[in-house]
Amino acid sequence: MHIKRAHKRILFIGLLLCCFLGFSQNNKQQALENRRLELRREIEKINALQLENRSKKQSELSKIEDFNYKINVLNNLIKVTNQQANYLTREINNNQKKVTDLRAELKQLKADYAAMIVKSYKSKNQQSRLMFLLSSDNFKQAYKRLQYIKQYAAHQKKQGEIIKLKTQELQDINKDLLKQKEAKNALIEENRKSQKDLEAQRAQHQSLMAAINKNLSRYTAQIREKQREADRIEKQINAIIRAEIAKSNAKAGKSTSSTSFALTPEEKVLASNFEANKGKLPWPVEKGFVRLGYGRQPSLINKSLIVKRNGVLIATEKGAEVRTVFDGVVSKIIMIKNAYPVIVIRHGNYMTAYRNVINIRVKEGDRVGTKEVLGDVATNPATGETLLSFIVYKDSNTQDPASWVNQM
Repeated sequence: MHIKRAHKRILFIGLLLCCFLGFSQNNKQQALENRRLELRREIEKINALQLENRSKKQSELSKIEDFNYKINVLNNLIKVTNQQANYLTREINNNQKKVTDLRAELKQLKADYAAMIVKSYKSKNQQSRLMFLLSSDNFKQAYKRLQYIKQYAAHQKKQGEIIKLKTQELQDINKDLLKQKEAKNALIEENRKSQKDLEAQRAQHQSLMAAINKNLSRYTAQIREKQREADRIEKQINAIIRAEIAKSNAKAGKSTSSTSFALTPEEKVLASNFEANKGKLPWPVEKGFVRLGYGRQPSLINKSLIVKRNGVLIATEKGAEVRTVFDGVVSKIIMIKNAYPVIVIRHGNYMTAYRNVINIRVKEGDRVGTKEVLGDVATNPATGETLLSFIVYKDSNTQDPASWVNQM
């Protein structure tokens, strides 16, 4: 009895494990498909923006940034597509094994069923059911023979149903196999095109780098100048942030030297809601891609030169609207010499800054909602580039926007 229970328990655990593994594999495949589609959309955005700027005099440094980003996206797309193809290969192999096993099982079932029919036919010829019952020695034996006849007929019927179900199962698996092979072939074809695109992008990148390397010192000087300009603007924004923190502490009767906001109960709720949406915030523009990421990183043309960004630089389309990523209050609109304005939105002890904005539609003190339009992204008249700098702060410290904004 205990052995039977143990066997049942092992069987139950095995079934649960199979279900879990199947569920886990399906989830993994869906995650890969979602990621592949996301990367495809990213490439489409890059292509559209490159096409828009093709007639403009885009700088070599900007072109390198675009090429570098697109090459990274294409590499990721090829990697994800290969993973999907490998999963499909494993599924196809598993299903092919199931088909082989089912065919062998069906062959044996049909052979057993045929033998059963022949035996039943011979039994009917040799002795009728009635004679079989009447020849019983007693009622008990006759009853048992009757039960045997019924069980034999039921077994015969059950065998026929099993064969029918197994045949249907085999047909379904074959249909799945066909779909999986078609899906795999489509992925292989997509990867072939992506690989071709990647090779073309690398060739253009190498050609441009060769031209840049001939006058590397000039381009290095340009990068340093851009870094100084970015540092100058970010220094002004940081000063405004610190002033806002000091203002909140003074209002609360606390030390103005504190590096953290003094929050009202309402601001605490807002900050908590902002935190709860980490990784889910919408983009500050409807269409775009991150040309330059957050933090310290080697220059794309001179690895010995380290560049630093407090936020991310987003390339978008001409006339793109700037949208706030979460509910908040317009804390400051900063007018910067030789640059376009910066709008700072406060979300409790979090702040988001949007730099390079024109046609501003809000004023300081306004309450704004998620995705509310703040203005338009300015377009450089010389290069035709439309770039938005986006920064996230927690108190006086910057955060990586990619960890806050959905699929950045």
